Amino acid sequence: MSTLSQRSQAIDVMRGLTLTLMIVVNMSISDDKSYAPLLHAAWHGLTLTDLVFPSFLFVVGTALSFTLERYQTMGNAAVLRKIFTRTALIFLCGYLLYWFPFFEFDKAGQLSLLPLEKTRIMGVLQRIALGYGFASLILHYWKTRGAIVFSVVALLGYWWLMYSFGDYTMAGNAEIKLDKLILGDNHMYHGEGMAFDPEGILSTLPAIPNVLAGYFAGRFLREKGPNYEPIAKLLMAGAVLLVLALCWSSVFPFNKKLWSSSYVLCTIGIDLFVLAILVYVIDLRKTRGWTYFFEVFGRNTLFIYLLSEIVQTIMWTAHVGNLALFDWIYATGFQWWAGDKPGSFVWALVFMFSCWLVGYGLDKKHIYIKL
Repeated sequence: MSTLSQRSQAIDVMRGLTLTLMIVVNMSISDDKSYAPLLHAAWHGLTLTDLVFPSFLFVVGTALSFTLERYQTMGNAAVLRKIFTRTALIFLCGYLLYWFPFFEFDKAGQLSLLPLEKTRIMGVLQRIALGYGFASLILHYWKTRGAIVFSVVALLGYWWLMYSFGDYTMAGNAEIKLDKLILGDNHMYHGEGMAFDPEGILSTLPAIPNVLAGYFAGRFLREKGPNYEPIAKLLMAGAVLLVLALCWSSVFPFNKKLWSSSYVLCTIGIDLFVLAILVYVIDLRKTRGWTYFFEVFGRNTLFIYLLSEIVQTIMWTAHVGNLALFDWIYATGFQWWAGDKPGSFVWALVFMFSCWLVGYGLDKKHIYIKL
């Protein structure tokens, strides 16, 4: 039980670190008013921000190494019900998040329902839901060997699909073609200046191995216990994946928006390094005085993420004069004394810490909101 608790603490810290970064980078104002590491790569390439989402999927997998063990004590019908229910609830939360605030004032000043025919279907939580759901089913039915085979086939197959049915540009790739055919322009992301969904249908396939890798890492650490050998093996596995990723990127470049196969190997490799370091620091060195801040985020991750997104949506929707409330707070509270980029960064930190205070209050009352 002691080992189990320590391992869970390292996972909570990694999850909290990921959510901290996710909230901060989601507060980016614009390319010219945010630091480059806090922005996604324009297309091919890799920034700190591009590591956040796959790391979130990875920690979903590490947590799955605990929950899936409990599933095995249930009957098959109960396991399927648990997996499908959780997948559907997380997916629904993501969909409702994009539909929020649900109502708008029309030109006549009448309150009307926001049209569902223009609501984005895929997205961040939707990918997390599908990654969790498919990874759980694969591990439940196909076990370890099947999951490894699936990961290899998924990454190679995705590369073949992208190469065979399009190119690696935003407008000409196979992912956008499939999304336009199935979802339609109105149900896709438009933040790139055109209908293109970085969390589209096809690119969900290579994202599943991110979850599976987290599961294998979590289970490996649980089986081996807190000592130097498993940490060294995680570091070596991460190094091998990074070398493979660099080689693969010469023909299939790192690209978060396409979720390229080389990008998957690279992000998994980095996550293995981070997890190994956290286990070393927390479990072996017993250096835990700094961990509580991130544990707070790691214990109510989904709720705090949803809260941060809802509050941001409200701030972008509400206006003070001609400025969105988000921009007004930035301009009047931070930009005038700190400057453009430092002001944007401080505003992001203040908002992130405000979300943390909510999580802190919940943790002190032992309230943990999970699906």
